[in-house]
Amino acid sequence: MPDPLGSFEYTWPFYLSFVLGYLLGSIPFGLLLVKFSGLGDIRSVGSGNIGATNVLRTGSKTLAAITLLLDGGKGALATLIALQFGTDMGILAAAGSMLGHCFPVWLKFRGGKGVATGLGIFLAFSPSVGFSLIGIWLLVAAVFRFSSLAAIVSFAAAPILAFIIIDQQHAELSVFIALIIIFRHFANIARLFKGNEDKISFSKSDKNQH
Repeated sequence: MPDPLGSFEYTWPFYLSFVLGYLLGSIPFGLLLVKFSGLGDIRSVGSGNIGATNVLRTGSKTLAAITLLLDGGKGALATLIALQFGTDMGILAAAGSMLGHCFPVWLKFRGGKGVATGLGIFLAFSPSVGFSLIGIWLLVAAVFRFSSLAAIVSFAAAPILAFIIIDQQHAELSVFIALIIIFRHFANIARLFKGNEDKISFSKSDKNQH
């Protein structure tokens, strides 16, 4: 990784990689899709979050699925493009896209929680790590039925998986991403401890019970 205080003549491509990653990551697909579908402002629905989970609360599974794919895709795309110019470029673009999604300047830094974007980033770096995280998410979600807990547990495991499967540099990026996701789930963590976090509903009967 270049010295951030080094010669600008040398470091500017790395700064550019981070900034372009941030701009791509900051595209609020959930907000745009819901608005253009005539369903209003997603920020006035449910948790007010712009991610796929909250988009699902509009009643449109299709929009939620598209949001999930696009949010994951922008993290993967930013990473893959930057990787063509080196690992350091890829890591900086990935970090930028993560920050862009969670703290977009266009929305007063109130964005999504970063789960889909984070998964897209890991799939771009290493499908083995990415699919392992998806597997952990699915397992925890199936057992405990808390989407937030599944996200926290899976990304908490990311640094270990990245260190074993890729290398220390990617493990350090994984710590950064995990901390952001845990921070963005702070309210969910509080509800988990209080016992009033919403559970994942697998059927209509589940919805009636919760």
